[in-house]
Amino acid sequence: MLAMAAYCVLGIPTMANQTPTPSPSEMIPVLARYQADVGSLTRFYNVPNSPTRSERFRKLYAGWQKTLDGMDFGKLSRDGKVDWVLFRRLLEKNVRDLDTQAKQFKEAEPLLPFAQDIIELSESRQRMEKLDPAKAAARLNAMRRALEGAQKEIETKHQKSPYKRTTANRAADLALSFKQTLAGWYRFYNGYLPEFDWWVDEPYKAFDTALQSYSNFLKEKIVGIKADDKTTIIGNPIGSDALKIEFESELIPYTAEELLEVANNEFAWCDAEMLKASQDMGFGEDWKKALEKVKQDYVEPGKQPELIRELALEAIEFVEKRDLLTVPDLAKETWRMDMMSAEAQLRNPFFLGGEVIQVSYPTDGMSHEAKMMSMRGNNRHFARATVQHELIPGHHMQGFMTDRYQPQREMFSTPFWIEGWALYWEMLLWDKGFPKTPENRVGMLFWRMHRCARIIFSLSFHLEKWTPDQCVKFLIDRVGFEPDNASAEVRRSFMGGYGPLYQCAYMLGGLQFRALHRQLVDSKKMTDRQFHDTILQSGAMPVAMLRAILTNADVKRDFNPGWRFYDEK
Repeated sequence: MLAMAAYCVLGIPTMANQTPTPSPSEMIPVLARYQADVGSLTRFYNVPNSPTRSERFRKLYAGWQKTLDGMDFGKLSRDGKVDWVLFRRLLEKNVRDLDTQAKQFKEAEPLLPFAQDIIELSESRQRMEKLDPAKAAARLNAMRRALEGAQKEIETKHQKSPYKRTTANRAADLALSFKQTLAGWYRFYNGYLPEFDWWVDEPYKAFDTALQSYSNFLKEKIVGIKADDKTTIIGNPIGSDALKIEFESELIPYTAEELLEVANNEFAWCDAEMLKASQDMGFGEDWKKALEKVKQDYVEPGKQPELIRELALEAIEFVEKRDLLTVPDLAKETWRMDMMSAEAQLRNPFFLGGEVIQVSYPTDGMSHEAKMMSMRGNNRHFARATVQHELIPGHHMQGFMTDRYQPQREMFSTPFWIEGWALYWEMLLWDKGFPKTPENRVGMLFWRMHRCARIIFSLSFHLEKWTPDQCVKFLIDRVGFEPDNASAEVRRSFMGGYGPLYQCAYMLGGLQFRALHRQLVDSKKMTDRQFHDTILQSGAMPVAMLRAILTNADVKRDFNPGWRFYDEK
């Protein structure tokens, strides 16, 4: 993949009518070796939360930092300097992530008395050390007995001084992760090592059962939910200090409190426009009645794929007729569609996208209430505002172009670039007259309000000011979400594997791209098409670095522009 950036040098033609591909960065082979190193270590040191794994990766990052320090930065090309700076920042972030993981594991470790034993057994196997089956059996038996004793002690302590709910929930999940790690150790020897089964089979199975029971105990007695509960939202708020570090890593020089003000300011614009649309629909200032009318305009079951195809083609035609972006024929030819399962819709009540748009719509196994919420929440006008977000000109175009231009920068990807680009297009299409009817406007404004709300509820949660239930209620009351969809949205935000800034990144990234558009296109320095093509051909990166490329700013080793991209006016 990395070699594709050299197409222009090799004389291989680029896509017709597009901005010429930038010259390849000298950092491409360096980054390729780094990726290979990471892959090798990831495959070998595959025991989660192992101190050995952590230290080995710290050594890797330190070694690559030394390599960067030894390079003559001044002799690099512009693209080389960009990649050098982004790589250095990535290494620094990786070290911070290791620190965060170590801190979180240390908090949960008192509830994981078996962790070190499982780590040692697994790493001994990795080192191909000789195993004594009898000793392994005795160790597993001792681990089970120790766990049973620890469980009683933990329950007693919890009654006197309750454990933190989020920590206990993390420990319950880690217990299952360690269960899987031990299962991999067992499978390696089972049936191959003489006497292993005779000695180890019974104590292993007993301890495996005990681990499952212990995870259930933590969920039910300490966290306070059923062991198989897939709906209750717990999450893991990171606090104000960690948020500050996260924003600094993304080159966003704002405090969480300032960004809450930005969200409220954008919300005020949405409120005013929603009232206009409501009045145009004949509902006066009761915009929730207008929203309810829009929700009723859904297609019958089985017809959603047809609608999605129609909306996708409409968005492509709109973009091409206005010469906003070069859309290669192959990109238009190769996007695909898939339908989301009922279980997946518990966390993703709306679309997901890229080359494959995953469609949320009722399945036969859902309750009647869930079916109706899914159809209402994925009505024609909501869908019209999101299909282009997921496909063209949104995520599908991003992926298509990133695979072909500057693919080495995929490792520098950030949600402010990924989601910000797609959200920016929602803003731009609004400005270009994409909504044809008041109902279309309500559909687009619903999502824009949603993205304002994401900043507010996610930051409030991570600042430890709001509970997940308060976040759900906020989406229902302030944006007009269906209750199940609101729960799914908050569940996705805090339990879907996303970083703490991911939900903020939609609106904030979109505002960054909008500020760049105003600076470069509104001023007539670039056309819409030149602006958008250059962004996609520059590759994934923090938007502040993209701004330096587009404005031809000097890129220094200590790049940190302090770009205040939001103007309330």
